[in-house]
Amino acid sequence: MSKPILAIVGRPNVGKSTLFNYIGQKRVSIVEDIPGVTRDRIYLDAEWLGREFTMIDTGGIEIESSDKILTAMRYQAKLAIDEADAILFIVDGKVGLTSADEEVAIILRNTRKPVILAVNKVDNMNKANEIYEFYNLGLGDPIAISAANALNIGDLLDEIVKRLPNEEIQEEDNEKIRVAVIGRPNVGKSSLVNRLVGEERVIVSDVAGTTRDAIDTHFTKDDTSFVLIDTAGMRRKAKVELPVERYSVMRALRAVDRSDVVLIVIDAVDGVTEQDKKIAGYAHDAGKASVIVVNKWDLLEKDGKTSLRYTETIRTELAFMQYAPVLFISALTNQRVPRVTELIKFVAEQHTMRVATSVLNQVVEDAVSINPPPSQYGRRLKIYFTTQPNVKPPTFVFFVNEPDIMHFSYLRFLENRLRESFGFEGTPLKLVVRGRKEEE
Repeated sequence: MSKPILAIVGRPNVGKSTLFNYIGQKRVSIVEDIPGVTRDRIYLDAEWLGREFTMIDTGGIEIESSDKILTAMRYQAKLAIDEADAILFIVDGKVGLTSADEEVAIILRNTRKPVILAVNKVDNMNKANEIYEFYNLGLGDPIAISAANALNIGDLLDEIVKRLPNEEIQEEDNEKIRVAVIGRPNVGKSSLVNRLVGEERVIVSDVAGTTRDAIDTHFTKDDTSFVLIDTAGMRRKAKVELPVERYSVMRALRAVDRSDVVLIVIDAVDGVTEQDKKIAGYAHDAGKASVIVVNKWDLLEKDGKTSLRYTETIRTELAFMQYAPVLFISALTNQRVPRVTELIKFVAEQHTMRVATSVLNQVVEDAVSINPPPSQYGRRLKIYFTTQPNVKPPTFVFFVNEPDIMHFSYLRFLENRLRESFGFEGTPLKLVVRGRKEEE
């Protein structure tokens, strides 16, 4: 299922990033008292009263600006608005109503989407009546807040969740394996989809950005049903200066959220780029099973060790994704493309694998006997019990005496032992440490 999306928009320097960070409880967006600091869309999951949603922090909308960066920010914000289920419009209570606010309001009214109007920087709620001028925007009742001082944020969140879709989008075809095909523009994602389904279902062009939408393609192979989600290529922010770049990163991220397995497509000629790392990192953080597909393999000059060297480079560049199998293909010539569906099925099974509790605890006990847990200030960590409450990704909870002395390096050791014992190839593992008295 996909979470509802809330786009946070407004002029530069009205406090969007400060509010974004407070709601998300993480300092993700850079906050500086300089207009234009947030140049790209940033995404973060949030929750209020049991309702989960994804926020998009956008660069400020400057209607009249001809500056290239501000123009790019304006298009980024508009793309975010297009993808959002609801929009949070933030204005500056200290500056008051501006003509730029009125221009943004016109854009928002034309979207016909739910809009929540927040008047920020109202540091004294006794002066909240000063927000009345913002009724002129025609966007309903303005809500006075102070993001910096965390004033009235609860009331704002109450209003936000009222405007979001009543239920998260439920995906059909639960028995099908849903596969997101992601990667930078022009790495051959659409060509790969066409090869997998055996027909020209998706427009293929050597012009980057041809694929604008996330397209679901259903097919069956060897009695297994798949849904392929081909997505617009993800391009780094420096390439988003022109309106022709109307691809949507948000659709690609939403496709990852909807998927069981992610195919991370890399161009063999270009190698692993910084943007590839970001794309792979999102799939990893989302807990999705993944396969690294190196396309255009036919274009490289090769010797007997080319694939080995290339794999080592990928393992170095994508060090956080050691578990993902690597497959070298050519969508153009169909080289090793049939192996793609085999790997999808394999990692999907690993993604849903459950381990019997008794067997799991025996493996952990053996690991502890080989490499005892660390101690700190005379306190030694003790692991009392281990259980696996969830899959997709496989999740393991370790009940210990003192969680604060569990070092990340020892967790990594335990993860390696779990992988050695059970496989879990192609899927991240989620390891949780709890005190003995904490409820599961």
